[in-house]
Amino acid sequence: MPAQSDKPQYLDHTQPVDARVKDLIGRMTLAEKASQMANTSPAIARLGIPGYDWWSECLHGVARAGRATVFPQAIGLATTWNTDLMLDIATAISDEARAKYHEFVKHEDRGCCKGLTFWSPNINILRDPRWGRGQETYGEDPFLTARMGVAFVKGLQGDHPHYLKLVATPKHYAVHSGPEGERHTMNAESTEQDLRETYLPAFEACVREADAKSIMGAYNRTNGEACCASKRLLVDILRTEWGFDGYVVSDCGAIFDIYRRHRIVDTPEEAAALAVNNGCELNCGIVYPALVTAVKQGLIAEEKVDEAVGKLFEMRFKLGMFDADEHVPYASIPYSVVNCEKHRKLALEAAHQSIVVLKNENNLLPLDKSQIQSLAVIGPNAESYDALVGNYNGRPSNCWTALRGIYDHVSPEIDVHYALGAELKKESEEHIADAVSLAEHTDVAIVILGITAKLEGEEGCVNADCKGDRFTLDLPGKQQILLKAIHATGTPTILVTMSGSALAINWADKNIPAILHAWYPGEAGGKALADVLFGDYAPSGRLPVTFYKSHDDLPPFTDYRMDNRTYKFFDGDVLYPFGYGLTYSTFEYSGVAADKHEFAAHEPISVSCKVKNTGTIDSGEVVQCYIRDLQASTRVPKCKLVGFKRLQLAAGEEQEVRFAIGVKELALIDERGRAVVEPGEFEISIGGGQPYRDESNCVSVLVVATA
Repeated sequence: MPAQSDKPQYLDHTQPVDARVKDLIGRMTLAEKASQMANTSPAIARLGIPGYDWWSECLHGVARAGRATVFPQAIGLATTWNTDLMLDIATAISDEARAKYHEFVKHEDRGCCKGLTFWSPNINILRDPRWGRGQETYGEDPFLTARMGVAFVKGLQGDHPHYLKLVATPKHYAVHSGPEGERHTMNAESTEQDLRETYLPAFEACVREADAKSIMGAYNRTNGEACCASKRLLVDILRTEWGFDGYVVSDCGAIFDIYRRHRIVDTPEEAAALAVNNGCELNCGIVYPALVTAVKQGLIAEEKVDEAVGKLFEMRFKLGMFDADEHVPYASIPYSVVNCEKHRKLALEAAHQSIVVLKNENNLLPLDKSQIQSLAVIGPNAESYDALVGNYNGRPSNCWTALRGIYDHVSPEIDVHYALGAELKKESEEHIADAVSLAEHTDVAIVILGITAKLEGEEGCVNADCKGDRFTLDLPGKQQILLKAIHATGTPTILVTMSGSALAINWADKNIPAILHAWYPGEAGGKALADVLFGDYAPSGRLPVTFYKSHDDLPPFTDYRMDNRTYKFFDGDVLYPFGYGLTYSTFEYSGVAADKHEFAAHEPISVSCKVKNTGTIDSGEVVQCYIRDLQASTRVPKCKLVGFKRLQLAAGEEQEVRFAIGVKELALIDERGRAVVEPGEFEISIGGGQPYRDESNCVSVLVVATA
């Protein structure tokens, strides 16, 4: 008879994953199991389990692990309104992540941010622009966030039938968006209507549609329960209602917060047991070793620990961590993909599509190089690396600041001069005179202002006086004084702002003829900006957030009710609306129509229109479809986004666009949090932004009850 293999079942790649998990856990002690439920999981030599750190980041490129392609920050990616591009970017990121991981393992480097389990994307809703981490999100709208999030998760996790490429981790679940300084103690109170209408839809989509294999719980409490130990969130909704079959990881230190800051329980043993019993399998932190004592105290059954650690090893098996490389298709991705030419071009295209033209009076843009002999590039973000990369970033092989991009684009035909003008935040005017003198002697002044992730971000990652959030939406320091001084010279002035969320640039909107917003545009940001300024690329980005005139127009930051927030519910005048953005061309919408006038409540509504580029420049256009419920029985949004499509149209070209509005998008959310399709009249708008008063862009349909 042939000799039988001595290989244990859990190391046999031909065995079913559940059998491998059961075999491995059966060989482990309770202390060993608990040790594997911390983000830094130690090696267990006797079982051949290598050490592993579950913490890796990739919001807009592989982060904190050396060289990588740096794409525009997440808020900039949302500005593209392009799910196909997002899928391509996530695929590129996961290629680089796989290649880097296998290179790290080859050298026995298993440290933080060098694994295959990524704590991205951030799909929290940017309900308030003061939130420092808003830059990490896809903006204020649940539908746009869901569509971009689904594409990103799919690109990270891959489509192999047996192996995962990476594990994606949508975060922070749920009802989480500042203030940063209160996140460890705060109870975010949400109505059932807001919970289901605003805070949960993107998470549901990433679980149901993209099969996200991990979810990160938030620091805060939601309606009294700690998010990382909430039966309502983790058991009732996530697993029972949505069918989630992956693992939940706590935000870092969140289990510690349960007993030391939220004071829901008194001891680490109680906190660990509460979290694991309610479905949080992995602790970013140091509390879960207390599970050993918690079992002895009868706070949690060892079988529950087995179930939790089993989910973690299931993912490690599906990632191929215990299999030879020849069996894992993603192990063959070469290291040469890291920041390769293909990915650098993709970063440039993403930066192109992320730039938003906010104003272009008298068609000052694009600039005509033949009419310019010299130009001044002025401002604190003109030569700023920080303004390119945002937060949670990698390190590109090369990058283009705004100054470098402009210089490379026009030199030697045009003389390019640079002046700092003002520092980001300092209350000093010492550099303004030099900038004014420069502007007076050049043909055009390009003023590049804003903030960076040094002034907005996560608690602990920026200066202590703001805890990561902003107190105001105004330009900090003496930047507006600088801008006014440059404008007063009479030199044609273009303003470029860079930030991770909205800025209140009211004076600029009234006085500066051309304004662009570039977010944190990644490694190719300066190249992309120059291409847009000089017409080598026709801009078409659309705002994923509302630009308000002042933070004073908003409710208190700590108020999580959606009343008077975002384009759906805000009652005042805004500076630039959600979905807004100009192009260098013109577009005509015609023939907006539904397939029929009456629809049953269970039917999707099919609408279409024709879009024509009536200008002389080939250009992208973001077609947006909104719906208004005209006869709702409860509070509903003024309008809500239910579809979008990015087109690229040559001058004179026309295309038909069709949207199928599903029952989910048609339904209102009532005060009990139920999705209900009510009979009545609905108005549907298709255009380049939010609904216009022009009725030719709208069609009314009637939804009728069915027996």
